[in-house]
Amino acid sequence: MKPRFQITLFFLFSIIHFSFSQNRPLQIIMIGAHPDDCDIKGGGTAALFAEMGHQVKLISVTNGDAGHMEQGGGVLAKRRTEEAKEAGRRLGITYEVLDHHDGELLATLPIRLEIIRKIREWNADVVISHRSNDYHPDHRYTAILVQDAAYMVGVPNIAPDTPPLSKNPVFLYFQDNFQKPYPFRADIAIDISLVFDKKIHAMDAHESQFYEWLPWIGKYESEVPQNREERIEWLKSKRFGQITEATKSSLEKWYGPQKAAQVKQVELFEICEYGSQPTETEIRRLFPMLKP
Repeated sequence: MKPRFQITLFFLFSIIHFSFSQNRPLQIIMIGAHPDDCDIKGGGTAALFAEMGHQVKLISVTNGDAGHMEQGGGVLAKRRTEEAKEAGRRLGITYEVLDHHDGELLATLPIRLEIIRKIREWNADVVISHRSNDYHPDHRYTAILVQDAAYMVGVPNIAPDTPPLSKNPVFLYFQDNFQKPYPFRADIAIDISLVFDKKIHAMDAHESQFYEWLPWIGKYESEVPQNREERIEWLKSKRFGQITEATKSSLEKWYGPQKAAQVKQVELFEICEYGSQPTETEIRRLFPMLKP
């Protein structure tokens, strides 16, 4: 094969690969510590991606086997796994629960390798997880596990049984309200108003949590309605607050002032310093719902 022909062929394949990568469905993976974490923090965004034809996977690193006041162990783990799968069906996405004990998670090498493999297998463009400053140790260690995977997903000799990613994904954090050592920064704001009911419908699948465990912890068991329709409305009122000034500023950046003023429900994400650092153009490609 002549050198000039080889160069032409190389550029032709490069153009084809670039075109394919720009037009294929996006691969989004959200990694939470417990079954329901991703639903709470990113369920609306997951629903939007799915409705647009993109591929979304939610992962719970623990099986949730400690999150109840009466049930526990394998019985509860099985129940929560089924709840997560039902939530996934309601969102139109894939939901996977890993088999690690709730409340006992540590950022160990075997689990890090497991997370690396999951991100690679999904060929993720975007990875979203917790920040590492959080009240719950499972949240903190999930954050560390994902951060530790951020560089390693592209290293061939790490977890060599799973092919490395050719491009580092964009890593993002879910929103939280913790202030130290630094507060959450709303880099990306997603209007989920059109899929808000779908998000609530997915959260409703986690009956053991929203109608049993969390009310028991918070001492508001008596508030939980028995009627299903009333429960949905109660869940809406219980889980969401006001849109802050910082949120409005981020919404205006991505949607423009006129559309931002009409947003009723929103999900926020912060760009992690690890992984690819996207430009505004790249963010709009990775989040195609961001349209003024």
